[in-house]
Amino acid sequence: VPISATTTSAPSISGQTVTLVTHDSFWVSEGTLREFTAETGVEVVLQRLGDTGQMVASAILTAGDPLGDVMFGVDNTFLQRALDAGLFEAYEPPAISGVPAALDLDPLHRVTPIDFGDVCVNYWIDRFGDGLAAPTSLSDLADPAYADMLVVQNPETSSPGLAFLLATIAEFGDGWEDYWSALRRNGVVVTSGWEDAYYGEFVSGGGDRPIVVSYASSPPAEVIYADPPVDTPPTGVITDTCFRQIEFAGILAGTGHRDAAEALVDFL
Repeated sequence: VPISATTTSAPSISGQTVTLVTHDSFWVSEGTLREFTAETGVEVVLQRLGDTGQMVASAILTAGDPLGDVMFGVDNTFLQRALDAGLFEAYEPPAISGVPAALDLDPLHRVTPIDFGDVCVNYWIDRFGDGLAAPTSLSDLADPAYADMLVVQNPETSSPGLAFLLATIAEFGDGWEDYWSALRRNGVVVTSGWEDAYYGEFVSGGGDRPIVVSYASSPPAEVIYADPPVDTPPTGVITDTCFRQIEFAGILAGTGHRDAAEALVDFL
């Protein structure tokens, strides 16, 4: 869910090129970036660095001599790690006053909230029915009835993976490790990132796993991007498993294009 879409034009930056460091799941239409270039004269080059955890780790290794000018996609699960490493220069966009306080997590304005959504367990509807109902809770995922059905992402490298881990900690408290031991006994598969899970192991991508950690927006996306077209989503969401994810953008410390980077953050 986008939070704002405001940009501040600065004629002096026209002709510059900025590099936007982001994760592999970042998607934006070419027309959107062309709109930014038309408004500012600044070209944008995308630098994708794996899933969110891999992106943050790469940025930490190059802190002070960044791989780009702006980072998009660090979320609330990896944010503290990025802030502790000093990855960002402070910047307070003009439109930040219109952002709900619950989404603006850094009082020093080193990052700006851009969008939010919910990480949730999804399931393939046709795999469940009279013989076995779809799971409805985190506890169900450890039930032997759902053995060898779940695929999740590594919380060390993947933001949805870490969000799912945090959801289990919130649900089970001190018993979260026992829960994960139960998932392991139940045949959970762990992938490095979301794409490997959703388009590799999950039924949607041709795999054999009917349960996956993904997003609340995944079922409508299945309809929007279906080829051939479909009228109803083939997937459902287990709402009791959801974790709110907020994604941020920040100007990378050491950028050589500070003004252009500010304009890009404003635009995002």
